[in-house]
Amino acid sequence: MREHVLPTMTDIHPVRTIAVCSGKGGVGKTSVSINLSVALARAGQKVMLLDADLAMANADILLGVTPTGNLSHVLSGEKSLAEIICPAPAGVQLVPASSGVSRLANLSPAENAGLIHAFSELENPLDVLIIDVAAGIAESVVMFTRAAQEVLVVICDEPASLTDAYALIKVLSKEQRVEQFSVLCNQVPNGARGEALFAKLRGVCERFLDVRLTHLGDVPRDDYLRRSVQMQRPVLEAFPASRSARAFRDIAKKLLRQRQIDLPWGGVEFFLERLVAGG
Repeated sequence: MREHVLPTMTDIHPVRTIAVCSGKGGVGKTSVSINLSVALARAGQKVMLLDADLAMANADILLGVTPTGNLSHVLSGEKSLAEIICPAPAGVQLVPASSGVSRLANLSPAENAGLIHAFSELENPLDVLIIDVAAGIAESVVMFTRAAQEVLVVICDEPASLTDAYALIKVLSKEQRVEQFSVLCNQVPNGARGEALFAKLRGVCERFLDVRLTHLGDVPRDDYLRRSVQMQRPVLEAFPASRSARAFRDIAKKLLRQRQIDLPWGGVEFFLERLVAGG
């Protein structure tokens, strides 16, 4: 059996890990994950998108790519990580969803070392890892958000979206000690409505929870975004001059300007170690 040698501190390429989640389905979380990944890649970042939404795994469909394998094949040794990665627009690397994701919390030491080694052998070091987690507060959501450096909560202009987002933030805050959250308001008619939605969520969260919320930005309600979904293409590729495409570019720029303060530092290997170790 091949011995897996873990990287030393001098080998580490810092990777920003962002878990994208939502309190409920139907708010456009996967669309946000995809288009934010493309926007960051077009801004010069090396981006990997991990589809960790087992219930509604459709990142490959929205990107118009056909997976030839998934993480379960890597864990079993049938395929290498390089063999299952799907090249996506703007150079984004997609890791398709699979039942293997649900096993990540219960890996044997050998599987753990093998998975970490697989990611450490990526030909091009990553700058950003976007994790598209399931909606709600399923076990996999908790697993990925507690291991990620940053948690991005997507909400939309619906009462249930705010209620469920608060429930998600409450669970992550009280049970997993997550203190900082970014919030993206999706499918809003204008910036004023986005500001109002964020203010409403922040008000109730800061009243009852010990958390800090940051308004990352708004994505407008845009027919071009809906059409791009039907075309199975990111809106930044299909309609780069659209309002929603401009919004994603602005959000990516804001993310890149943000300083990461008091966040776990390390490479993608350390995200995986936190993941399998329970955060």
